[in-house]
Amino acid sequence: MRDLFTAFNLSASGMYAQRIRMNTVASNIANFESYKTTGEPFRKLEPVFQAVEDPESLKKGYVPVRVVQIRESNEPFRLVFDPTNPRADAEGFVRLPNVELVKEMADMISAMRSYEANLNAFRTTRELAQRTLELWR
Repeated sequence: MRDLFTAFNLSASGMYAQRIRMNTVASNIANFESYKTTGEPFRKLEPVFQAVEDPESLKKGYVPVRVVQIRESNEPFRLVFDPTNPRADAEGFVRLPNVELVKEMADMISAMRSYEANLNAFRTTRELAQRTLELWR
């Protein structure tokens, strides 16, 4: 029975991590053309995941995941030549946020698929637990 709870915890940790990832992507898309109050362009956010492993869990074949931090990307800003823009520098270039919509959408699809896979594992574990309890009756 303890293994069932472990399976629930593993699926839940995966769903939580992917939910954070989807929220981060949504924030990046929402701020695609945003600037901070300092005038600097918005920097893309990236979640950082870490495997929570110990020798005992590795022996049993399970390693949950956790979100360690959400950091700003160090990718360079996009540059667009627009000398009429009030944000243009002396050479006429405007710095735009380093968010690329196509990459963000691909990341969102990947996060959704990973979330669905963890949800399916959770549901399968629940069904196994229910069937086991029915057999014990």
